[in-house]
Amino acid sequence: MSFVPDFFGQALNGLSYGVLLFLLSVGLTLIFGMLDVVNLAHGSFYMLGAYAGLATIAVTGNYWLAMLVAPVAVGGIGALLERACLRPLYRRSPLDQVLLTFGFIYLFEDLVKWIWGGRIRSIPPPEAFSGSVQFFGATVPSYRLFVIVFGLVMAVALWLLIERTRLGAIIRAGVFDAEMTAGVGVNIDLVFTGVFAFGAALGGLSGVIAGPIQSASPPMGAGILIPALIVVVVGGLGSLKGSLVGSLIIGQAETFGKAWLPGASMVIIYVVMALVVLLRPQGLFGRALK
Repeated sequence: MSFVPDFFGQALNGLSYGVLLFLLSVGLTLIFGMLDVVNLAHGSFYMLGAYAGLATIAVTGNYWLAMLVAPVAVGGIGALLERACLRPLYRRSPLDQVLLTFGFIYLFEDLVKWIWGGRIRSIPPPEAFSGSVQFFGATVPSYRLFVIVFGLVMAVALWLLIERTRLGAIIRAGVFDAEMTAGVGVNIDLVFTGVFAFGAALGGLSGVIAGPIQSASPPMGAGILIPALIVVVVGGLGSLKGSLVGSLIIGQAETFGKAWLPGASMVIIYVVMALVVLLRPQGLFGRALK
């Protein structure tokens, strides 16, 4: 394969992976920024979304229905997790949150193994995007193009929600100063639960979308967690723009690293993170540290 088709194909692969990271990391960064919760179980929402989508498709045969059912189901699990388990820990050491959410990684992974088994399961793409197209000599699966377009549309929709609506103003205020937001009469506990559930739902949605590309397996949640955390560090806490830009950067860095330097692909994304932290400790679009 010549350089141009290879480069273009890898760039599209990196873009599709980047928008998947965005859907996962934007919920994570809002949870970090607003609730100050170190939720290491966020990758498990990604895994649960993939399996919820798999179950929905097995029953209905409809991929599009799975894209609706899985985020709602995972968002509900996230709401229950926040209210029952995490809320009592808000005033305690962050180490308690880390230990609890780390334990949930194993709990959810074992639960999935118990229900579906440990083998890798394939999620078929929707029939409309089961083929491939040619771009600059590169053969690109149609589904990856759908993922790119869908992810960018979701980024615009989330920006409009957070920047142009009253609900978004409450979320932004809560990210920057939760106590002051509660002081002006906002039910901050309800907002906390809503933001956590919303972030979990986005994680579940990214899992459904990733299924036809990466398949579904119990370790997939733990595997995606590290890149998602790196995106949060690179983009900055509480920043939608930072999540998008950071996801695209890390997506391209990891994809080209696997293609051209397979032995050092993970090192590359750590180098990117280190450079950003050295130059801007708060991330590319995070608020300045006091």
